[in-house]
Amino acid sequence: MTTPLLSLVWTDHVTGRRGFLVVDRLVRGVASGGLRMRPGCTLEEVAGLARGMTMKEALHYRPEGRYIPLGGAKGGIDCDPRDPEAYGLLVRYLRAMRPYVESCWTTGEDLGLTQDLVDRAAAEAGLVSSIQAVYPLLDDEATARKRLADAFAVEVDGIGLDELAGGCGVAESVLTALDRAAVPYPGTRVAVQGLGTMGGATARFLARAGLTVVAVADVKGTIANPAGLDVEALLAARDGYGTVDRGALRPGDRELPGDAWPSAEAEVLVPAAVSYAVDRANQERVRARWIVEAANMPVVPEAEALLTARGVTVLPDVVVNSATNAWWWTLFGDIGADADEAFGHIRRSMRALTGRVLDRAEADGTTPRVAAHALVADRLPVIAERFGWYR
Repeated sequence: MTTPLLSLVWTDHVTGRRGFLVVDRLVRGVASGGLRMRPGCTLEEVAGLARGMTMKEALHYRPEGRYIPLGGAKGGIDCDPRDPEAYGLLVRYLRAMRPYVESCWTTGEDLGLTQDLVDRAAAEAGLVSSIQAVYPLLDDEATARKRLADAFAVEVDGIGLDELAGGCGVAESVLTALDRAAVPYPGTRVAVQGLGTMGGATARFLARAGLTVVAVADVKGTIANPAGLDVEALLAARDGYGTVDRGALRPGDRELPGDAWPSAEAEVLVPAAVSYAVDRANQERVRARWIVEAANMPVVPEAEALLTARGVTVLPDVVVNSATNAWWWTLFGDIGADADEAFGHIRRSMRALTGRVLDRAEADGTTPRVAAHALVADRLPVIAERFGWYR
């Protein structure tokens, strides 16, 4: 894969902060990828995320499906989302990027931003929708938009379906790996870094499958209990940024430093927050058998090589967190605005994809990440022939 099609660096005239847009590739003139806001965000990070989106789109391509795969893109803003200036900065960024959002970049929530906030800022910036670039690809735009709106209105136990889809996919990747290794769910321990949308939903699905969540980390630190945490109570005690009110902790729960989560006594480690969370230094403390990348790019390549050498399997982000594609499946009509239908489709798709990647890794004697890249390379010519990939 080659240099990104488009890379932009934007400087806000009010605050001097920078924002970025990278369009890795286009399919039928459109690319998909969320918008993140975090302090320290860089162009290099956004470029890596855009490339990952290209891979996710290719991996989920099904010739028999209605969904048309898109190219990969990503946006990023270097700002703490809690900063009082963050919302105004978001509006100005989207106003500056309006020509791209209108013509070729469909975007939405990512790290630091909720979909509600993106939607509100997009409207203030004069946009019809943050995904309006995809509308010309739809057979029946009005029906498709209603289907998506209905899906976003669905709640499961008080939590929106949009907050659960990605975590359902992460959980299925974990369960697929356990099944292949004949590891029973009861007694399998999990540590999750990040209790926002992706991490919180992952913890919920894994706990309901019978696994024991022994540690979670947020910006205040790590909460741990070797006997298992009350996941539902912690989720109910979160604020809008995934930070848990410590008043909800039980007597057996311990508060540990924020960097304690990699060394948790757990079989499965789920980094579900920031990129570059597992590096050369802290990988030495990882005791898990599997690292499952719910976040984008959480394990740096050097750390992954060292982890692999000592028998730790890293399930890559381009597979694990790709169930957010469920919204495209809904928009294009492969699934309806129904929670059971959505979860059923996600479970089938993610188990099949994770299985294919692990099969390829085993057959080639390589890592799941390398195997995922190989599968993408196999699919690109097929997509190019049908849709004009890279156009």
